[in-house]
Amino acid sequence: MQSAASELELLEAAAREAGVLARTLLMKPLEVHSKGELGPVTNIDYAVDALLTERLLGARPDYGWLSEEAPDDVTRRVGKPRTFMIDPIDGTAALVGKVPQWTISVGLVEGDQAFAGAIYNPMTDEMFVGAIGHGASLNGKPMQTSERNRLEGARMIGQARRFQSRRWESPWPKMDVIERQSIAYRMALVAAGQGDATILFGWKHDWDIAAGAAIITAAGGVVSDPWGYALELNQPAPRAPGVVAAGAALHPLLIERTSVLPDPRDQA
Repeated sequence: MQSAASELELLEAAAREAGVLARTLLMKPLEVHSKGELGPVTNIDYAVDALLTERLLGARPDYGWLSEEAPDDVTRRVGKPRTFMIDPIDGTAALVGKVPQWTISVGLVEGDQAFAGAIYNPMTDEMFVGAIGHGASLNGKPMQTSERNRLEGARMIGQARRFQSRRWESPWPKMDVIERQSIAYRMALVAAGQGDATILFGWKHDWDIAAGAAIITAAGGVVSDPWGYALELNQPAPRAPGVVAAGAALHPLLIERTSVLPDPRDQA
C-alpha cells in the first residue's frame, strides 16, 4: 500500500492540475445544465472529472472510484484497498455565479474510513491537504483545528437560519456564523482553524465529505454524524445522515445539541 506522503503528493498534483483547467475553461462561455435536485452541472465539472479520472486511476488502477459526475458502480469501489471519492467541482452554483467559494475535492478512503484528502480552491489558490497519521497543511504550512471549548462566540461555518429554527430544544448561544457555498470548503476551513466548526444537516454524499473528513481528522479535529458516531463511508449507498465537524474540545458540545435531531435513516 502506498504511503500517506505518496498519496498526498498524487492528490495535490491532480487537484492543482484540475484547478488550472477549471480556471482556463471559466474564461470561456459556460455550458450549464440542471441535474434537478442535485443542482447545476457545467462543462467544467465534466472536464475536471475526466482529468481526475485519468490522473488518479492512471496512477492507481487497482483503487476504487466514486465521483459525483460518473455513474456509481458499487463493484468498482466496495472491497477495494482504497477508493477515490471525487467532487470535481464542489459548489457549482458558486462557480456559475463567479463567487470564489467553489473547490475541487479529492478524497481517498481506506475501508470505510476517510484516509487522505486534497481540497483546492482555484480562485484563491488555497490548497488544503491531510492524511491520517501524517498531519495536515495549507499551502505547505502545517495547520490544525481550533482549540475553542465554548459555543458562545464560536465561528460556525454554515447557514445562519439553521441555528434559528424552532426545532432546537434550547436556543443556540450567539455565534459568528459564516456562510460558504462549498461543503468541502467549509470542512477545509475548519481543518485550518479558520472556523471552529461546521454542521452539515441531512444526507450528504461521500464525495462531498470524504476529503474534508480526512483533512480535519489529520489536523486534530473530530468528524462524526450528528449523534456522535464515526462516519462509515463507501457503503452500497454512499452517503451520511449529516456531519458534525469541529476541533476536539468543541465537538462534544455540538453533539449535545445535534443528537436530538431525528435520524433520516429512520424514515428511509
